[in-house]
Amino acid sequence: MDYYSTQKKPLRLITIPVSHYCEKARWALTKLKINFVEEAHTPPFHTFATNRVGGKLTPVLVTENGVFTDSTDILQYLDSIVSENVKLYPTNPELRKQAEELEELFDSQLGPATRRWGYSYATNDYKIMQRVWTKGIPFIERFVFPIVFYRMRSVVSKRFNITPENVASDYRTINNIFQQVRALLADGRPYLMGDNFSVADLTFAALAAPVIQPPEHPIKPFPLEKLSPQLASEISQFRSTPAGDFVLRLYRDERNCST
Repeated sequence: MDYYSTQKKPLRLITIPVSHYCEKARWALTKLKINFVEEAHTPPFHTFATNRVGGKLTPVLVTENGVFTDSTDILQYLDSIVSENVKLYPTNPELRKQAEELEELFDSQLGPATRRWGYSYATNDYKIMQRVWTKGIPFIERFVFPIVFYRMRSVVSKRFNITPENVASDYRTINNIFQQVRALLADGRPYLMGDNFSVADLTFAALAAPVIQPPEHPIKPFPLEKLSPQLASEISQFRSTPAGDFVLRLYRDERNCST
């Protein structure tokens, strides 16, 4: 008996809507066609929801079998409850090891770099922050957002240590990982692990999304012409790379068909 026939109620995914680690979990849930309800919050209100279930940061997945408080743990749990033919992790041990190594690379290096790069621009733009932080959140959180924004802008800047030097380093990190992805795809393979979409592809695309701004992302991005010239230029440059084009393709072909 598989998970689909025993699931009694939707899983509960606690998120900050724009978080690319939350997008990683959200995409996996929709890709695997697992029934879930997203509970979205804006910082700092997300902590009230996560603390109640034993978590701290988002995403948090609440299930009948326990609470999972890390995006990788969430994906591994989801993979354990679905049928063999839809798993995100390769069943071949060697291929799985390679996929997990790529997932770890993207989680530990790409994700922090694209997050800080994105916030270095977004925290200075009220309209951008309002759009990306308030989608689907409770009314009271939307109501107080104008007040919260100015406080949280400073908190985010300090927490992620947003400085010109760090952002420049992030830019180099992103480009370095994009080059590694380009090398993996150089032999013409459609996905990072070969012929099949996997956790490596999903993680890369989700965590690269802040610098690519795919049109199919659940948090609809602003058109480039409405962004600052420098921000629009950097997004265009990232999009023009083979890795950036790969992200756009994954969102167009894999994100849409999973919803």
